[in-house]
Amino acid sequence: MFLQWVGCIVFPVANKKFINNEQYPVFMIELFTKKNIEILELLEKESLHMRDIAGRLDISPAKVHSTLKLFKKNNLIKETKEKNKVIISLNRESSLLKDIQNLLNVDRNASSFEPKINIFDTISPLDFRYYGRSEKIFQKLQPYLSENAMIRHMAKVESALVMTLAKKGICSGKIGEEIEKACSRVNAEEVYAEEDRVKHNVRALVNCIRGKVSDSAKPYVHFTATSHDIIATADAYRFKEFTNNALLPLLIEFERTLIELALKNKEVIQVGRTHGQHAVPITFGFAIAQYVSRLGRAIMRIKRTGNDLRGKIAGAVGSYNASSLFFDNPEKFESEVLAEIGLKASPISTQIPEHEFMVSYINAIMEGFGILANLADDMRHLQRSEIGEVAEVFGAKQVGSSTMPQKRNPINFENVKGLWKEFMPRMTTLYMDQISEHQRDLTNSATSRFVTEILAAFYLSVSRLDNTMKNLVVDKENITRNFEMGKGMIVAEPLYILLAANGHPDAHEAVRVLTLEAQRQGKPLQEIIKKESSLKPYLKKFSKKQSEIISNPEKYIGIADRKTESICKFWKKELRI
Repeated sequence: MFLQWVGCIVFPVANKKFINNEQYPVFMIELFTKKNIEILELLEKESLHMRDIAGRLDISPAKVHSTLKLFKKNNLIKETKEKNKVIISLNRESSLLKDIQNLLNVDRNASSFEPKINIFDTISPLDFRYYGRSEKIFQKLQPYLSENAMIRHMAKVESALVMTLAKKGICSGKIGEEIEKACSRVNAEEVYAEEDRVKHNVRALVNCIRGKVSDSAKPYVHFTATSHDIIATADAYRFKEFTNNALLPLLIEFERTLIELALKNKEVIQVGRTHGQHAVPITFGFAIAQYVSRLGRAIMRIKRTGNDLRGKIAGAVGSYNASSLFFDNPEKFESEVLAEIGLKASPISTQIPEHEFMVSYINAIMEGFGILANLADDMRHLQRSEIGEVAEVFGAKQVGSSTMPQKRNPINFENVKGLWKEFMPRMTTLYMDQISEHQRDLTNSATSRFVTEILAAFYLSVSRLDNTMKNLVVDKENITRNFEMGKGMIVAEPLYILLAANGHPDAHEAVRVLTLEAQRQGKPLQEIIKKESSLKPYLKKFSKKQSEIISNPEKYIGIADRKTESICKFWKKELRI
């Protein structure tokens, strides 16, 4: 970007006349300061809290506040709450923002979001197909799962380390603050450039931090730590944040969607299916309630394991060799460092924390992923032409097939199942990473970098399935048609049980023979029963309610409707929906 500076005003040379555009009068000039443009360009990359902006750009929070006030006045930004923080993001719908972006040659807008790298030059389908073209998804994943996020979280661990050193009197508070500020200004580009030189990623990070502080502060960067103190702790830190700030809110929203769908259809009679065959009646709401319960338990497990990820500041072999030179109780020191970023320590470590904490977390993710895949598969089958009980909403210009114009394929359900098939086997890698020779080998270094892809794929699948189920078309006419198709045989089960309860010596065999006769004659089982004289003494003993079920099989739904209500009520309370 070629900029010409005139006093405190920045003008792209080719577009200098824009400032005098009648649409945007003199107030435009106050937007075009060096500080303001730096903040705009930072917010182009990610949404941030005000203090994070100040730290990244090394300017005072007061100056950032005044700039954000100006941006808000001109509708350039939006504010959203995440826990107790106000997160600032660009208002991509602002026409003024679009003009400013064009003026700065940023060339991004709300309908077409593109990162700096051309996404179609990337290799992973996750990048160019599943999240790279969605700014909404990108903004949710990037703060935790990107490499920029990893470097930021590693730097925050280094910051927590030095601030604890300062509290312990190993270095001064001034030095701690100096290093903390330097940590907030480190970015992935410079770390990777340094790694190209020194061939070690954590040493590269340390060098970049050291390059931003005074000579008196340099000795305390990375003091007593080993590389995996920083890496493992940063992974636990960012995955915990991802779980709480991005994944769990989406999962709970999806659970809400399923609860609403289940309750809405709790009395819609549907034929149950086992082994691909018609069984006895349920309701469509009851079928969805199965997933309400299963997903609810998965959410609780993801929450528990995601918040139980552990860090370590225990040194090269886990026995606190370096930190014990300075602290009588190095375990307490470790706990205090990790408390700075909301983590607990692994009960014991080698060079790495106990791997089972990460295994349990990803296993919980995979458990949830399997539930999504099962739901997607069920909905895909119900969308078959010969069944047609549900359907995905199709856009007016959406194409289902390149050669068959009439097709409306269940693309979203198939996509979710396909992603599960791709990522579920990767769980075996997590299990294999449980094996690390002695105090550590390096065989988990490459594999651990791909955990973010599992999390991204799961998030994408939850988002996709939530949108699809929110707009699911339930065809009640076809549900009734399919039920009526096998209605004549459904009474076989209650008939056999009631006959047995009233003393018939071989009720199951008697009913089995009658069902074969009904099929041979092509008549409902109820008609065949009426003509069977051997059953009359037993049929007379049936109560009125029992007789009605034999005559009207749609009443044979057990407590499907009430069970749907109770399951939904339980999870609404449990998850505070």
